[in-house]
Amino acid sequence: MTRWVRRLVIVSAGITVLACLGTRETCWGSEKKMSLEKKKLGVTADGKQVDEYTLTNVHGLVVKVMTYGGIITSVETPDRHGKLTNITLSLDSLQDYLAGHPFFGALAGRYANRIAKGKFTLDGKQCTLATNNGPNHLHGGIKGFDKAVWQAKEVHGKDCVGVKLTHFSPDGDEGYPGNLTATVVYSLDNGNELKMDYTATTDKPTPLNLTNHTYWNLGGRAKGGILDELMMINADHYLPVDDTLIPTGESAGVKGTPMDFTRPTAIGARIDQVSGGYDHAYVLNQKKPGQLTLAARVTEPASGRVMEIYTTQPAIQFYTGNFLDGTLQAGGVSYQKHHGFCLETEHYPDSPNRPQFPSTILRPGETYHQTTVHKFSVAK
Repeated sequence: MTRWVRRLVIVSAGITVLACLGTRETCWGSEKKMSLEKKKLGVTADGKQVDEYTLTNVHGLVVKVMTYGGIITSVETPDRHGKLTNITLSLDSLQDYLAGHPFFGALAGRYANRIAKGKFTLDGKQCTLATNNGPNHLHGGIKGFDKAVWQAKEVHGKDCVGVKLTHFSPDGDEGYPGNLTATVVYSLDNGNELKMDYTATTDKPTPLNLTNHTYWNLGGRAKGGILDELMMINADHYLPVDDTLIPTGESAGVKGTPMDFTRPTAIGARIDQVSGGYDHAYVLNQKKPGQLTLAARVTEPASGRVMEIYTTQPAIQFYTGNFLDGTLQAGGVSYQKHHGFCLETEHYPDSPNRPQFPSTILRPGETYHQTTVHKFSVAK
């Protein structure tokens, strides 16, 4: 609820002065407001215009999203001293993104995560996809949703601002069946919540698994690694994987293993006991499937920044930037191994080949709908 203060108007020698009485943050005439700004970033190789939208709430929290790949290019949040810092791994320019990157901030689809051997059978028909991650299919293929220029529409709500992104994926796109229309709404409210609302429809049965692939570093990219950040994942089970990071099909308990983050634990506390680092799907503790549930909470000790993630999805992929090698850099900072972590809310990897996993098949007449919320705060 907004609390207004009285104002005292003093007129002297033709000069009007507004004096505030009370304890309100801002005076009449200078109240902070939410804002939504758009700017042109450039064009892709095939001449498509790329725009960036900047969402700002009344507390000064900033989220930037560009239409290329639906990429979150920046999330600026305050530390315990009020200093704003971009807490995502991002690149300096559109051209840097077009040159290639490991899904920094991007929308992954049609199928986020991996599908074994790039093959699956649907209603008796085998479908073949690109194998762009060793022997497997990853994040939608060679030209997935992360490389599409999405159509954008501004969103102005009562207590939020946002951008609605829409992409049409034709039948046969990267090997997937069906004409699919996907929509993602990014919105920022005054409760410091970044909401991602996903919907999609199709005219043929198709697997669908959408997520956002932001790399986070709550201390800011100049800080370096993320191994000291405290991670809590609301999951008693995870999915073991083979040496190509495909789930074996079983669900294993985390208790008594290096996979246990049911209590806040430094990311790096046991990472040397996990071959290659963390890159695993955690089965979330949901009371009811599809219910918005706390999935994870991360705290950065030095800055005090806290990020909580809530989702309707059944799993969250925890990845610790194991393949970053210093090749990419921005703002004079090289992104080394473990420079950022990902928490990708999604369905289980390789579900089209695993009938025991929750189904990811979207059929005509159905509407895919998933929601993920990132809530930012500061620990005292």
